[in-house]
Amino acid sequence: MITINADRLWSRIEALSRFTDPARPWTRRAFDVQFAQGRAWLAEEFKAAGLSVEVDAGGNLIGRAPGTGHGLGALVAGSHLDTVPAGGRFDGMLGLLAALEAAQSIREQKVSLVHPLEVVDFLAEEPSDFGISCIGSRSWAGVLTALDLARSVPSNVTLASAIDSVGGSAERLGKAIRTQDSVSAYVELHIEQGLVLAERKAEIGVVTAIVGIRRHEVTVKGRADHAGTTPMSLRRDALVGAAGFIREVEELARLRPAESAYLVATVGKISVEPNAVNAVPGSVTMILETRSTDEAALLQFEQELWRRIEDELDLRGLRLTRSLLSQTLPTGCSPLIQRTIEEASMAAGFRSTRLPSGAGHDGVFVARIAPMGMIFVPCREGRSHTPEEWAEPGDCANGARVLAETLILLDKSLA
Repeated sequence: MITINADRLWSRIEALSRFTDPARPWTRRAFDVQFAQGRAWLAEEFKAAGLSVEVDAGGNLIGRAPGTGHGLGALVAGSHLDTVPAGGRFDGMLGLLAALEAAQSIREQKVSLVHPLEVVDFLAEEPSDFGISCIGSRSWAGVLTALDLARSVPSNVTLASAIDSVGGSAERLGKAIRTQDSVSAYVELHIEQGLVLAERKAEIGVVTAIVGIRRHEVTVKGRADHAGTTPMSLRRDALVGAAGFIREVEELARLRPAESAYLVATVGKISVEPNAVNAVPGSVTMILETRSTDEAALLQFEQELWRRIEDELDLRGLRLTRSLLSQTLPTGCSPLIQRTIEEASMAAGFRSTRLPSGAGHDGVFVARIAPMGMIFVPCREGRSHTPEEWAEPGDCANGARVLAETLILLDKSLA
């Protein structure tokens, strides 16, 4: 069984964490100064680990070790170094640095791999200022459109020019920049961002699928009136209707049968017009987000939701409109990779459990060209996307060890 250098892994986690907006720790947004500094540091760490370094057309930073075979696709591991605003020190970064540690330990312990091994920092996995996430992994799958590349920020910088600024080549992104035969498998280590591992007393999570995500803009239209002179019986209060809608979302998702496919639903963004203390709300716009490992369950949930709310809004003289903003399909993890992670966990003496990922990941897009799998390790109180996000050094090391052994086992099974 391979060993990893836990102290080196933790030291790198602390070092990369320092590249942050000092006013908002831990913030390292794609394309900002801290991101560029972190990338430069990471490239040097890749070189120190004996990896060759390049930035591909999608703006992804890649460290590569050759294999002994010929014509084989690479085993790929990694994640991302960008964060959400005021995010944490482990989401993305742990998977990236654990992959680096795995590659370096494999090399130092003279484990010979037939496949090339790549450590990848995917560009802008988190939702970027351009209104799109997973930019780098989308480029691998060839799903960045001309409209995506033309997106701009208030400074009129386009996504295409931003990709070019980090060393990519946007003009080459009209098709997939990685072919199916160039990647044999992709494995990513990540903090769980939940509490399932703690509840099941497991050290390692074997991810079965990554949820599909659907987002709708939902507007409830009523009539704005004076809050003091309009009798309650004559009001068409859009906010009251929106509150009923939000309640239906919560109840419909919470009361699903226990044996149903994993599904969650959230209204996390809302705006009210005219938004005045002395005015009856005339219009409310919300973002409804639903996530599930089953696409049919998502569609069924939405149909039932629209049906349930229609009569209530009609009684109040209100009207609901909706438009689909974005969607990604549920993505299953490779059965082979799941079994291999379990085998690696058992060999290391760790208890593992299978569970879905309720968060989106680059693996959704990499899975379009290669078998994909994910490893979860616990995080404190299941918290993520917050400055309090935390993973214990021992859990980080356990995950890196399982990742390294998984890559070694896959090298044998896929040869």
